Amino acid sequence: MIGLYWLLSYGIGNFMTAYFVGKGYGVNLQQERSKNLGARNAGSVIGKAAFLWTLLGDLLKGVLIVVVGRLWHVEEWAVVVGAGLVILGHLYPVWLRFNGGKGVATFIGVGLALSPNLFMMMFVGTAIMFVATRSLTLGMVGGLILYVGTIVLTGHLLLYIPLIIAIICMLIKHISNIKESLERGK
Repeated sequence: MIGLYWLLSYGIGNFMTAYFVGKGYGVNLQQERSKNLGARNAGSVIGKAAFLWTLLGDLLKGVLIVVVGRLWHVEEWAVVVGAGLVILGHLYPVWLRFNGGKGVATFIGVGLALSPNLFMMMFVGTAIMFVATRSLTLGMVGGLILYVGTIVLTGHLLLYIPLIIAIICMLIKHISNIKESLERGK
């Protein structure tokens, strides 16, 4: 059962909302602007509606995996692995030669569904860093740092290691955005 759940988690992560939203508008987002299959690029290239549809679709797949794991009575550690896998499926979809999105919306869905209280720390960290830097990218980095820091401080590090690995992969995918935000801040 756990193996099937994990396979489903990675498979659902492979559903690239931006790809299908782009196709609906006759646009290949892999060839436009950042070439990223995420809500930000969909919004930049196509508009607000594309941003919202992509955000919603990617967020819901994160929620879906956590909800399915709990409905199937999968142990919490296995749900956390599934949460990490849905994000990794979004970052590295097999059918697109492992070139997917950057995982933020999927992480938001996972975070809200796993633990709204813990996710609140992501929100707080993002807000504080955004106010300090006026950069949403750097705000997100601050939010992720506070999120992981809270996991460590609450003694749940072992449980959340699979999700932390997915977060590290997200940050790696954001390196160019982070460098650009830091250079603008100089």
